Amino acid sequence: MPVFVYAGQSARGTKVTGERVAESKAALTALLRRERITPTKIKEKGKEFALPAFGKGKVNAKELAIFFRQFSVMIDAGLPLVQCLEIMANNQENLTFQKVLTDVRSKVESGSTLANAMREHPNTFDTLTVNMVEAGETGGILDTILQRLAGYVEKAVRLKAAVKSALIYPLAVLGIAGIIITGLLWKVVPIFANMFASMGVDLPLPTKIVVGLSGFIGNFGWIVIVLGGGAFYAFKSIYKTENGRFAIDKTMLRLPVIGSLLRKIAVARFTRTLGTLITSGVPLLEAMSITARTSGNAVVERAIMGVRKAVEEGRTIAEPLKESDVFPNMVVQMIAVGEQTGAMDAMLQKIADFYEQEVDAAVGDMLTMLEPIIISFLGVTIGGIVISMYMPMFALIAKMSG
Repeated sequence: MPVFVYAGQSARGTKVTGERVAESKAALTALLRRERITPTKIKEKGKEFALPAFGKGKVNAKELAIFFRQFSVMIDAGLPLVQCLEIMANNQENLTFQKVLTDVRSKVESGSTLANAMREHPNTFDTLTVNMVEAGETGGILDTILQRLAGYVEKAVRLKAAVKSALIYPLAVLGIAGIIITGLLWKVVPIFANMFASMGVDLPLPTKIVVGLSGFIGNFGWIVIVLGGGAFYAFKSIYKTENGRFAIDKTMLRLPVIGSLLRKIAVARFTRTLGTLITSGVPLLEAMSITARTSGNAVVERAIMGVRKAVEEGRTIAEPLKESDVFPNMVVQMIAVGEQTGAMDAMLQKIADFYEQEVDAAVGDMLTMLEPIIISFLGVTIGGIVISMYMPMFALIAKMSG
């Protein structure tokens, strides 16, 4: 069994440190509590000064989902809030998350509400989380709210993974292809070009084009890299501005295939977030503001804020949604039915479920369509370079044999 180094506080308020053998951190925590020692830090011996692992500088969505799920189980089991936070902090592998939870526990122990304590850490707990927790504390249903949060984050993670899978494969293939093509033009083609020049061979047009590209990359490749870096920096700078972000997002939504996928993702995120907030008891206007901020698309964000303003003036949600011309008619009609029947939250969740399935299907279709296109592109490009280098040799062999 592993040896753990611990620090804590005795019942008399004195600091206690030591080493113990235990099956796990949880087992040692229970053992210390039986001895009336409140543990503040438990680390496996030899790892107490270990640096955090790469990528652990922040709390990712998967860690949050696990935290909410475990937290809800503890609250449902009747454990005091402070004790839940302490156990969760002591068992955290992510040092950043551990520090955040320790600070939240301290503030709650000092009399702060859980929502206000979480609000102090916006990089870990976003506005949506804080507002839902606040609604759960006010309504006395914190365990239920935490379960909903866990479900929401888990579904958001799945949606994000679907989008990544749609982008990573083609980008990776094209990136590798770019490296191979650059390598051929930069290193291999010049060898053939020198050989042809020494032999005085008359080059056909395809070979001349490839040799010209090779010379350009060899002499001016650094200009291409600088221009590419400058274009990327300019794009990021423009996207940081409100009007630039709106224009780029609007253009992206109009693109064939990708635009349709992005629209489905936006609808799924909008309906899932708004449905979760309304179900949790967050006021509608506040829920719409949070949904707009977390939409991830400037066009959708502006449309939701327009709907919020219309609702504030006494209109329904469906009418301004239709006027925005951002959301599909089916979504508008289902939301209108939800408003009329008083089942808006349930209707939003159903729409989210449907569009998340649509995103999965669209990603699969897009990958199926892209695969032959990418393979054809690679075959034509790389094969074209190779054939163009052999064309003068074929002509020379034919002349010699004639």
